[in-house]
Amino acid sequence: MADQYDVLILGSGQAGNPLSSEFVKAGKRVALIERAEVAGTCINYGCTPTKTMVASAQRAWQARHAAELGIELGAVRVNLEQVRARKRKIVEQFRRSNEARFASGQPELVRGEARFVAPKEIAVALKSGGERRMTAETIVINTGDHPTVPKLEGLSDVPFLDNVGLMELGAVPEHLLILGGGYEAVEFGQMFRRFGSEVSLIERGKHVLGREDADISEAIEAILREDGLTIETGAQAVRVERSQVLTTVHLEGGKSISGSHLFVGVGRSPSTKELNLEAAGVQTDGKGYITVDDELRTNVPGIYAVGDVKGGPAFTHVSYDDYRILRDNLILNAAPGGKGKRKTSDRTTVYVVYMDPQLGRVGMTEAEARKNGRKIKVARMPVTSIARATETGETRGMLKAVVDAETEEILGAAILAPEGGELMSMIELAIMGKLRYSVLQDAVFAHPAYAESLNTLWGHFEK
Repeated sequence: MADQYDVLILGSGQAGNPLSSEFVKAGKRVALIERAEVAGTCINYGCTPTKTMVASAQRAWQARHAAELGIELGAVRVNLEQVRARKRKIVEQFRRSNEARFASGQPELVRGEARFVAPKEIAVALKSGGERRMTAETIVINTGDHPTVPKLEGLSDVPFLDNVGLMELGAVPEHLLILGGGYEAVEFGQMFRRFGSEVSLIERGKHVLGREDADISEAIEAILREDGLTIETGAQAVRVERSQVLTTVHLEGGKSISGSHLFVGVGRSPSTKELNLEAAGVQTDGKGYITVDDELRTNVPGIYAVGDVKGGPAFTHVSYDDYRILRDNLILNAAPGGKGKRKTSDRTTVYVVYMDPQLGRVGMTEAEARKNGRKIKVARMPVTSIARATETGETRGMLKAVVDAETEEILGAAILAPEGGELMSMIELAIMGKLRYSVLQDAVFAHPAYAESLNTLWGHFEK
């Protein structure tokens, strides 16, 4: 017989965890089912571990370049075991903080693999053994995604790394081959180059970070090449093979590249296969992502999907906002006097690529604005125009903003600069407030902060 709950949450990511606590506060009986580690991809395998390692790589780069600022150091040696140990310690710290919310037993944490057996009934293959049946009128799916393994001849016979395996290496690879040119590929590629690896990045598209405007992608490629990466774009891998000591990637046209290690970072796929969604009647798209409306409702009443499993921008802050949408719509706004419904369509797209310098992105690209038929003005400014950048010796990159030519409101920006994520967030606030660009142009920012670039950027509109 199935145990009856008010709410079942499948997965303990950055939406599911806080949502479980909010339902408990609202007086609901809640169980959260997790098959792996509490806190999801971000803390265990994504944002937290990668950014700790990015910080280590940046320190190595700064040490090697210290002489440019008059500081003479000896040879710089990277101890990857210590880098890994620091990463593990921080991940464990963050994970334990997330596990603490389950200490009281409400919400109840159930460890095991969940699958639907009916529209509102779940069977859990428990980690401790056996099976448990659970049912609820409200079910939230937060199972996330996982690295995609491409169909590539020879790949199944070759040892290769995903993001988890790459971060668990205890020694610096001699030559790291990277399949893919997205966010992970760029961050890991620069990171391991700074650790001391030779790095070859293989991207089938015209540019790395192909969703960005071409000028931004080209500027990123120039920075990575300056750092010593080899970048092959327009390069389609057709076969891989392994000799005793080398992995070789063969490309269309006959070229091949060999290295000591292979990282496959071609994208992510939804973790929905094991859920048996057919038993619940929950619809998915052609790639397996759960389809939802702008209130995160699936086609089955009472079943919702949040985070990466629903497709769209796969970022932690998006998952967390999904939590806020369901919290407001199902709990706060459901109470007497509640406000109107919140929707995913109300939020602005933002993200940061933690390369060095950072790429902070908000809103529309130039290409998207033109495709939508907007009349726009485009401002571009090199980082060399920022006084603070010259003073710190960090002058690589560019700032770009897209402005509505009629309203003079900012539509989007790409900030490839030191602390580009923080500068982008200032522009995001301006977009949220529907401010004209001139408000930033005339604002008083402390000198010589990087923020002063938001005074001067607007003097660089294309003629």
